[in-house]
Amino acid sequence: MKKLSLVFLIPAILISCSNDRNLARRADRLHKCFLTVDTHCDTPILLVSSDYDLGERHEEACVDFPRMKEGGLDAEFFAVYLAQGPRNGEAYNIVHQKTLEIFDSIHSNLRKNSRLAELALTPDDACRLKKENRISVFIGVENGYAIGMETDRIREYYDLGARYMTLCHSSNNDICDSSTDPRGPEHNGLSEFGREVVKEMNRTGMMVDVSHISDEAFYDVIRVSKAPVIASHSSCRALCSSPRNLTDDMLHSLKSNGGVVQICILSSYIKTPEPNPEMDARFEELRSKYGEFGKLGEDQKKSYRKEMREIFDKYRKLATVADVLDHIDHVVQVIGVDHVGIGTDFDGGGGVEGCITVDQMKNITIEMLRRGYSNKDIKKIWGGNIMRVLREVQESASV
Repeated sequence: MKKLSLVFLIPAILISCSNDRNLARRADRLHKCFLTVDTHCDTPILLVSSDYDLGERHEEACVDFPRMKEGGLDAEFFAVYLAQGPRNGEAYNIVHQKTLEIFDSIHSNLRKNSRLAELALTPDDACRLKKENRISVFIGVENGYAIGMETDRIREYYDLGARYMTLCHSSNNDICDSSTDPRGPEHNGLSEFGREVVKEMNRTGMMVDVSHISDEAFYDVIRVSKAPVIASHSSCRALCSSPRNLTDDMLHSLKSNGGVVQICILSSYIKTPEPNPEMDARFEELRSKYGEFGKLGEDQKKSYRKEMREIFDKYRKLATVADVLDHIDHVVQVIGVDHVGIGTDFDGGGGVEGCITVDQMKNITIEMLRRGYSNKDIKKIWGGNIMRVLREVQESASV
């Protein structure tokens, strides 16, 4: 019986390998044919704290231009991320200057690597750059804290290239409540200032990003916004209970608004983490060693991130590409294929088994093909939907 089983097993293995090669070849062809877009990475954190060159291949981070080429990714939204801090006039001036520094670091990297990439401001820019075999760099601001209490800064950041702004991050700010602030809600949704921010973003042509905001703030945004909104890096709460994810009712509201949810491949947003006491203990040691991250110097922050990644690599139990596709499947089943995309959160914790860095992005396409997605639907998921929203937001702007 053992010999007989082996006789049947070997052909099955060969057929499986052949099918995998065929899927990989199909994925290669598709990535050459249509625009592929990731709506969120935090790699600019590295640009301002080191001499990280996007034009060179790196191993210590997730995203650079050579590996984008290897992974078949045409366009990346680089996040201008600001950690939440004090809310007063002095702090707002400081954070504004830090915001400008991050913008400048992105622009400087682009000037250095102009043969490889260019700042993209519209869907047409991205299509042109695809034909030129160059990478599109879009920009998003993560955390409306960056504007302080001045809506004029929305236009200023737009003119510097920002095409979306995430209204808050992990804590409440003057715009709205966060989904993860341990103190609970402050405004019970959008503040009055937050309503003006959403209206000004609509007028400017900047996409409103609802990732990180509380459920109440989400519904307020849907009521206030006259243009489609995005969740630049969120997943489905029906499959993973994180408050960072969207419920099915929120998905239906997003569809009614004409928006799109970009599935985040950060493992703990894809699959509810199992207890991991060893990793928790190492992280507690790390926090005790360094203290509050926001108060660290740049060299200390670099060391902190390096040690954090080492802990992740050693102890974390990752979700898989198949788990990511379960979230895409869920959105398609609940609200349709026109309202889903991909926002990895690379270099902000994003990465699953089979897609740890940007050079592995085609594995997501291979899994879509394995599940029977059509070429037309894959094109929508990989960039068509988010570019449709950006175009609609820009066309509806009044200034």
